[in-house]
Order: sequence, then C-alpha cells, then structure tokens
Amino acid sequence: MNGKEERLPYVRMTVMTRPWETPRVNPCPQDFRVVVRIDSWESTSLYPNGHFVRVLGRIGDLEGEIATILVENSISVVPFSEAQMCEMPVNTPENPWKVSPEEERERKDLRETHLVFSIDPKGCEDVDDTLSVRTLANGNLELGVHIADVTHFVPPNSYIDIEARTRAITYYLADRRYDMLPSILSADLCSLLGGVDRYAVSVIWELDKTSYEIKTVWYGRTIIRSAYKLFYEAAQELLDGNFHIVDDIPEFRDLDEKSRQAKLEELVWAIGKLTEIARHIRAKRDRCGALELEGVEIRVQLDEKKNIHDLIPRQPLEVHETVAECMILANHWVAKKIWESFPHQALLRQHPPPQQEFFSELRECAKAKGFFVDTRSNKTLADSLDNANDPNDPIVNRLLRSMATQAMSNALYFSTGSCAEEEFHHYGLALDKYTHFTSPIRRYSDIVVHRLLMAAISKDKKMEIKDNLLSNKDLEELCRHINNRNRAAQHSQKQSTELFQCMYFKDKDPENEARCISDGVIYSIRTNGVLVFIPRFGIKGAAYLRNKDGLVISCGSDSRSEWKPGSLQRFQNKITSTTTGGESVTFHLFDHVTVRISVQASRCHSDTIRLEIISNKPYLIPDKELFHQSSLLLKSDLVKEVTRSVEEAQLAQEVKVNIIQEDYQKYCQTKGRSLYTLLEEIRDLALLDVSNSYGM
Repeated sequence: MNGKEERLPYVRMTVMTRPWETPRVNPCPQDFRVVVRIDSWESTSLYPNGHFVRVLGRIGDLEGEIATILVENSISVVPFSEAQMCEMPVNTPENPWKVSPEEERERKDLRETHLVFSIDPKGCEDVDDTLSVRTLANGNLELGVHIADVTHFVPPNSYIDIEARTRAITYYLADRRYDMLPSILSADLCSLLGGVDRYAVSVIWELDKTSYEIKTVWYGRTIIRSAYKLFYEAAQELLDGNFHIVDDIPEFRDLDEKSRQAKLEELVWAIGKLTEIARHIRAKRDRCGALELEGVEIRVQLDEKKNIHDLIPRQPLEVHETVAECMILANHWVAKKIWESFPHQALLRQHPPPQQEFFSELRECAKAKGFFVDTRSNKTLADSLDNANDPNDPIVNRLLRSMATQAMSNALYFSTGSCAEEEFHHYGLALDKYTHFTSPIRRYSDIVVHRLLMAAISKDKKMEIKDNLLSNKDLEELCRHINNRNRAAQHSQKQSTELFQCMYFKDKDPENEARCISDGVIYSIRTNGVLVFIPRFGIKGAAYLRNKDGLVISCGSDSRSEWKPGSLQRFQNKITSTTTGGESVTFHLFDHVTVRISVQASRCHSDTIRLEIISNKPYLIPDKELFHQSSLLLKSDLVKEVTRSVEEAQLAQEVKVNIIQEDYQKYCQTKGRSLYTLLEEIRDLALLDVSNSYGM
C-alpha cells in the first residue's frame, strides 16, 4: 500500500456486473473487498462515479479483512525503506552492539547498584519500561522508573524520525502488531530485555521510609541491565507467595539452591515494596477523585496452526495496577518538569470533564438497582461507583463502570501554549498535569516528551540545548496528527477484536455448539429489544424482542423462548412482551438471560455478532467450565489497569475528524460529514436493524 492509496476514500463493497454489460479492461473479481476512488457524484444521480484501484482480499478471509481494517483507518504497513534502515545501529553475532565509552562517562551507571526488572504481558517483545526499588543508607526508599532511550537512536528529522512521526503509534490488532519503529530498535536495542546492557532515561525518587512521600526527584540518562523479564501472572504469583512459579522464570533455572533462594527473596521483596508504594500513590489520587473505569479487553488465543482456540477476557491483577501507578507517577512528574522548563511548548495530555447529559443512562441504570450516582465531579463519581456494588452480582458494578467509561470525553495531546493552565487537568487520573513518557517504542508523543525532558535537563545545567524544539504552532499541529492516529489505532483494535469474535463463532452450529450458548446480562432497554453483555467473551450487542415478521418473544413455563403474535411495551427500566393469547414476560435491567450467539454475514459490510435470547433465566454453566468462568468474573471488580481504562476506551463518544486539507486538494472530497459516514454511525449505534423494514 503506498501513501497515495492509503488516503483514498474507502467503501466496503462487493463487485458485480450486470449480465448484459461487458466489463472493460481488468474487471474486478466478485466477492472481494476492493479499494475504489470516488471521482465525482452528479447531483441528478443516485450513484457516484469512480474507478477501481486494487483488490484487498476475499470477503471473509482473515488477511483480506485485516487489510480492509487497515485501509479503513488509513494505516500504512509498508516496510521500512532502505534509507531508514541505513540509519539503524547494527547488532549481530559477528558485530554485537555494546555500550560506548563516551556514553558510559556521561550516563549514570545502574548496572551494579540497582535491581532492575520489567513486568509485561507474556510474550512481549517491545519492553519500554523497567522498575527498581531499594533501601538507601538513610533508611528511605528509592523508586526508579527506567524507560528505553529511543531518542538516542532516533535523531530529530532523520529518515526514521520522519517515518515514526508519520506512523505516530504502534498499531496493535488482536493477533498482530504493526511497529512504529524497525524491529532492531523496538524488539532489540531499545527493548529493555533481561541480562543485556541498555540505554535508558530514568526518573528516580527518594521516598520517606514510612509515609512514602516524595522527598527528591532526579531525571537523567542511565545505563541499566534488567535482571528479570517477568510476565504479569508470574509477578502476581510471587506477590501472592506462590513460589512454584519460579520454574517458569528463565533467570532462575541455572542457579544453585542457595543463590536461587537469595535472589528469590530479593525479587519478592522488591515486588511487594513496589506494590505497597503503588497502593499509597493510588490512594492519594483516589482522594482527589481518580476514576477506576471498566474496559473490556479480549485476548485471542491461537493454536499452533494459528486457528482461533478461545477468546479470553483479560483478568485484572494487582500487579497491573502496581506497574500502571508507577508509570502514571513518572508521566506526571515528567509533565511538571517539561512544563516548568517550557511553559509554552510542552506536549501534555488533557482529559476534559465529560458533558453531564452523557451520564443520563448511567444514572437511570444505577437507579434501577437502588444506587445513586453523583456525576457532578470526578470525586463524587468515583465514590458513587465504589458504593454501587450488588453483593449478589459483581457484573452490575462492571456494567456501571463501563457506562461511565462510554460517557467520558477523549483524552488528547496538546501544546501548553495553546490553552490556559486550568485546562491542563486530567479528569480521569485526577492530576493537574499529565503526559506520556513511558512508551517511546510505540508512541511518537513519548519521543517528543523525551526530547523535551533532555532539553529541560540541559537548561537546568546551563548547557546548550542540542535539539531544536518545536514551536507552539508546530507542536499543536503535530498533536492533532497524533490524536488522529490514536483514534485510528483504537478503532482498528476494536474492529480486529470484533473480527476475531465473529471468526470464533463463524461456521459453528448455534443450535448444538456449546460455545454458542452463554450467560448474558441486560444493560440497556430499547424500543424493540435490549442490549446484552456477555462476560465470558466480552461481547456487547443487541437482542431483539420483535423479529422481522413482527412476532414478539414469549417464554413458556420452561423459560424457553419462542416467537408469537403480540406487542411490546417499554418502560424506563424494563420491557414487557405480551402475546395476543395473554402470555407475558418482562425483562429488567441487569437480568441474567441465556443467549445464543451466531454470526450475521454481510457481503457489503463486516460480519456482525447476532444475539438471541433463548431463555429468560440465567445460563447454567457446565461444571467443567464453572471454575474457569468464576475466576474470570469474581476478580473482575478488583483493580483495572488505570491508564488504559480511563484514557483509551473512549470509542463510544468518538469525535469524527474532518478530512485534512491535503486530502481535499488532492481528491476534491467533501470536507463535511458524508452520507456514508452517517449511515455507518446509524448501523453501529442503533438497535433497529436498518436492513429490514420492520419498525422500532
């Protein structure tokens, strides 16, 4: 895909020719996704004029559908160019990379003095961040956050810097990722892997030994050697005192028993102390109104043949919050530092308060369960959500937090010279200043922040600032671009998850396949149906109570559903289906029902999940699945990964961005909202099935 094709207007379509028409040169194949260019649209015609550009792939084929998602979101996945790769350092067995003597003199060397380790998802290759904690000679604690020094390898305005700026972010789809930087950096020299020397940019605090209050802070470039590359589940097991997990940690395998025990005690102490510090930091933010929101994250489990084996909702662990709180702390302190040094040209991240009308559904749903949700401030909202717990059904609190998440505004990057200081506030995290510093491998915003931090350090030392910093105008333009690419990343990730959800259930017999029957929870009432959340698979969707033929759902004495003539009556917190024979069934908010899951295929759009209520009673989970699903649900209302839940799950109120002037000049496209976009929104958001003629 070249840059020109990437920006073409895109329409999902199936190509067909009329039997009496003779296709011209190179006819488009049928049943394929294609890219077309809209050339014109006459005011007297129902159809636009355009021409075929290229084929993406066959409808329903994984690679074709992924290519479709990429084009729809203007994501370029071309290989890095030869010029860009020529700028990259070399690290081969014949010519291994090593720390240079010059960098050794200029950086603080932590390799022999600090126990540094990372905690990431299993299989993670791009390790941006590591942590350290130790006791100082005066009895106080030292907490360190050490971030990959990407800017050492990516000079401003180099070929690779321009490419990274264009991509702006690493795109994570359900089964793959598309890197912002070449793998020699993202998975090797900038990845803080265990047992190898790496350059880092560190923020190190001295904390009071009892209160954990911050006494001093130091910023600077360092050399580290991570001792352990832990995955979240292993760190949680160590935190819980389950030491059998050490057999799964490679760094322990070749140690003798004495060394193994000593190093294990050292690591367990460090994880435990980090967790204590994180609890203190979180409690402090909680007092200011920090929100713990709900975002459903699904992990696609593939077998050895890359077939979809299972869809697993991410299980929150306390170590998720431990790592997140340390990253939030570093981001906050770096934000303060760069703003103090460059008050009119610092890149920060703001999260405006949401509009109160967006909370109306949340308030009504909570009221149905007897809870009052006060949305006047982030503090009152956080307290209300903490108190809105049904001891008999933890899903209720999850759904209320999910509704609160959907009501949120988007968090956005901005230049500090573009708005007043009172607008810097981050609503979700309850911080006066915030930025992104901790993931420069996968976010260009963090690269900009690293350069600002290095310039701030040079300014403090009365040294010359090596890099030319962006002006407020240029930085604001860059922020708009990064915000646009972030929305594309969020949307493509959402689409890819939905694609895999459909592929998981596709070609399965919904009548007989066990995986197609699941427990669902009603979380919204509509005119002709309800919206249902399926915790097992993280699926949300519509379940109709009136079908295409105008029949309504009826549940007999055995609770099984069937379609009969009748009518629906909607109330604020419930909906009643009454048949002409006088039979009646009522569905309330937060009722558990048994749902059949199937896939509704489409040749013009992507496939969608179809939900059908087959019983008004909860699904009785087979014994063999009971423990697995209970472990997912009972822990789900513990700790959420704060930054992702608050900042990244905002697609419901996503603001559509106007087409940039460049596209308008090149393709003469309408700058306003198109009819196609409007219809897509209606299709995504409305419960009514617009492909059929029956009413709400």
